[in-house]
Amino acid sequence: MRTVAMIVSYDGTAYSGFQSQPQGQTVQDEIQLALQRLTGEAIKIDGSGRTDAGVHAYGQVISFVTESPIPMKRFAMALNGWLPNDIIVRSAHEMPAGFHARIHAVRKTYRYSITTGKYPNVFTSRYRFHHYNPLDVDAMRKAIVHLLGEHDFSSFTSAGSTKRSHVRTIHEVSIEQDGEDIHTFVTGNGFLYNMVRIIMGTLMWVGEGKWEPERMPRVIEAMDRSQAGPKAGAQGLTLWEVGYPEPFSQWLQIDPANDM
Repeated sequence: MRTVAMIVSYDGTAYSGFQSQPQGQTVQDEIQLALQRLTGEAIKIDGSGRTDAGVHAYGQVISFVTESPIPMKRFAMALNGWLPNDIIVRSAHEMPAGFHARIHAVRKTYRYSITTGKYPNVFTSRYRFHHYNPLDVDAMRKAIVHLLGEHDFSSFTSAGSTKRSHVRTIHEVSIEQDGEDIHTFVTGNGFLYNMVRIIMGTLMWVGEGKWEPERMPRVIEAMDRSQAGPKAGAQGLTLWEVGYPEPFSQWLQIDPANDM
């Protein structure tokens, strides 16, 4: 048996999220079906984390065990031949036995993208939240730095959260602006249900001038969902990258020549 990890990108628009659900139409279902067709095995995959309906991934990591002899250099290309066009395997890696994409993940980065043009861009509208008016990006930058460090993020999770603790650590935050596009990156050791989308809804209120940046610490300290802003739309959110400790990270480097 071999333990395999794959780095996967997908457009989540048509799916009910990553994780298998009774009603089907999930990214996990599509990958497992493609693996069965390719290898003849009923393989269950594990993802580094869930993404909700309509949320995308650039660097989702999955893991599974298989008896397939397909060489790693060919595995990604072979599996892509069985996958729908909105799911792409970017690389495949043979891992040490026991590797688990979720259990061994130590940090994740999400990107949230907004476009502020007068009209939506038809070519990017599936991957951007369209905000009709300009946003004060400098104010948003002043607000987001208050998230850094370890906090109880109860104000930034939906009622459906099943986590025992809402304490998480945010390692890095940044906001980049490229013309009408605004990209926010948040890296942490873990995220709560809808956490990034609620953070972004709150930041947009700051960018609109409804709230001052200095209000953010009070929102965090309240540990009360009603004290934060609205939940931003799913289409702007992308699971960007997942980080692993040594020795696992050395096996999960993407060869640029094979980066699809």
